[in-house]
Amino acid sequence: MSKVLYQGHGSFRLTTAKGTVVYIDPYAGKGYDKPADLVLVSHEHSDHNAVYLIKVKAGGRILRSCDFLKNGRYETVRADDLTISGVPAGNDHHDPSKCVGFVIDTGDSRLYFSGDTSKTDYMKTMPSLQLDYAFLPTDGIYNMGPEEASECAALIKARHSVPVHTKPGELFDQKVADRFHADGKVVLVPGQEIEVAE
Repeated sequence: MSKVLYQGHGSFRLTTAKGTVVYIDPYAGKGYDKPADLVLVSHEHSDHNAVYLIKVKAGGRILRSCDFLKNGRYETVRADDLTISGVPAGNDHHDPSKCVGFVIDTGDSRLYFSGDTSKTDYMKTMPSLQLDYAFLPTDGIYNMGPEEASECAALIKARHSVPVHTKPGELFDQKVADRFHADGKVVLVPGQEIEVAE
């Protein structure tokens, strides 16, 4: 069964049922001890692209936003037992032409890691993806705040929605997370790992 470790801020480690290890937006917290099959970087801000923290396995890959957004088209990449699709992301602080979110299909779950973003038109189409989890930024400074993120969760209709990227410079802020509301809301604290398949 696939698992996600929330490392804090906007950083995650995904381990699939087959043992594939994927880091998403490495920067914060702990849990970088497992060598990576894949590293995903949603954009090139320093709090999302600390790939130096990770040992990449021989044959492993580091994929960046430019690998998923080419000439204005969003791409899908197949790697090991995963299918990873780049999707729109961005706001006034994050150039949409240089940022992506990730929809990852592990075979037993479908996950949305939004990267740094505010509401996008694409989110209106996302209910058709039948997502298991959506991880949404809520800091309200460089991204949408918890109120707008709550609106996005209602649009996306994932089975569970998780507030992340809650406060710049901090791993986590419970007060901000408390202001996020969604059906199936799950609050993760840094260092917490959960199974993400039904």
